[in-house]
Amino acid sequence: MSRAFVNEDTFVDSLPDRPVSEHPNLVTERGLGLIEQALEAARAAYGEAQAAGDREALASAGRDLRYWSARRSTAQLRVPTQTAETVQFGHAVTILREDGRQQTFRIVGEDEADPAQGSISHVSPLARALLGKRLGDVVRAGKDEAEITAIRQ
Repeated sequence: MSRAFVNEDTFVDSLPDRPVSEHPNLVTERGLGLIEQALEAARAAYGEAQAAGDREALASAGRDLRYWSARRSTAQLRVPTQTAETVQFGHAVTILREDGRQQTFRIVGEDEADPAQGSISHVSPLARALLGKRLGDVVRAGKDEAEITAIRQ
């Protein structure tokens, strides 16, 4: 269908807000920095869209600006203690799976999490299984069990 027959207001009105998690917005120092960068980028994109008069870009940038503003205002900085006797938010935890694979994950905030890069959200099932555990403890890791072999800040 030609753009001439599309109501442009429909896009702007129907663009839903990004969902904001109901979990506490715990962040590492790095995670807080990433949120602040995203917020600054959203502000810049909003200003550029406003200057260009681009309604679609304005709606998209406005949605991102609302999301990152909410995430920044609710961010709770957590710095793990120096001692790593039990797994805490912000720690890197190495596990040894039953099949012999060894994996290390850092437990971080939801916006910082990137499992492919070795970081998992504190609300993920694996992180919830790890939090509060000690070196040598066995936890459920997916379908199998895994032993905690290292805890680092």
